[in-house]
Formats: sequence, structure tokens, C-alpha cells
Amino acid sequence: MDKIQQFQSKHTLNNKFEGLKSGWTIKVFQKIKEGDKTRTQAFEGLIIARKHGGEAGGTVTVRKVSGGIGVEKIFPVFLPTINKVEVIRKSKVRRSKLYYLRDKTAKEIRRKTKIDTSVQPEKTVAK
Repeated sequence: MDKIQQFQSKHTLNNKFEGLKSGWTIKVFQKIKEGDKTRTQAFEGLIIARKHGGEAGGTVTVRKVSGGIGVEKIFPVFLPTINKVEVIRKSKVRRSKLYYLRDKTAKEIRRKTKIDTSVQPEKTVAK
């Protein structure tokens, strides 16, 4: 193996968001440190945007509605505190940026995203 390849393999982080698309519903498990305790927090929502792909500054914007209020969280692709990303539902949409869903109700969002039944999402069971 070349020295350059060794350096790149050692210093590049793994991309947990590889292969995910806009319109999919995912659950992101992130480590949260509070004082001296560490816990895992899950954030489940719809991917409304992916920016800059697999670059160092790439991000994924995930949106959920909690208590009637929309909450968006922007995750950097190479964030080291992300434990895993779980796909809940795969939907087919016609755009890569779904910012127009911010103004829609839950019923309109379900109508805009067609559930892709040809591919069943892989479900992981917590042990």
C-alpha cells in the first residue's frame, strides 16, 4: 500500500450518511455528554436536504414535527458523535431539496412523498 493511501485511510472518517437520499425518514443516534455522563439521543425525521455530498463540510438536514412545531437539525456528515443512522422509511420524491415541506401540514407531506414499496428498509433490532 502506498504511503499516501495509508495516510488517507488512517485520517479519513467514516461517513454514516452514505447512500441516504432526500425524502427518506431516518433515525440518527448521537452521543450527548452532560457533565461527566454520556448518553445516546435519537432524532427521527425526514431528510429535506443534503449539501456538499461526501466532502469534509457536507451536511444533512433532518426535519421532524414535535408537538405541532417543526424542528430541524443539521448534522455534519463526518460528525464523530454519531453512533449510527437507521433508515425507517424510504420514500420517492421528485426533488433533492424539500424546503417547501416547511409550509405543509403532515397530511400534505404524506401525499407529496410516495412510499417506495419496491425496496424494503432494513430494520435493526436493539439488543
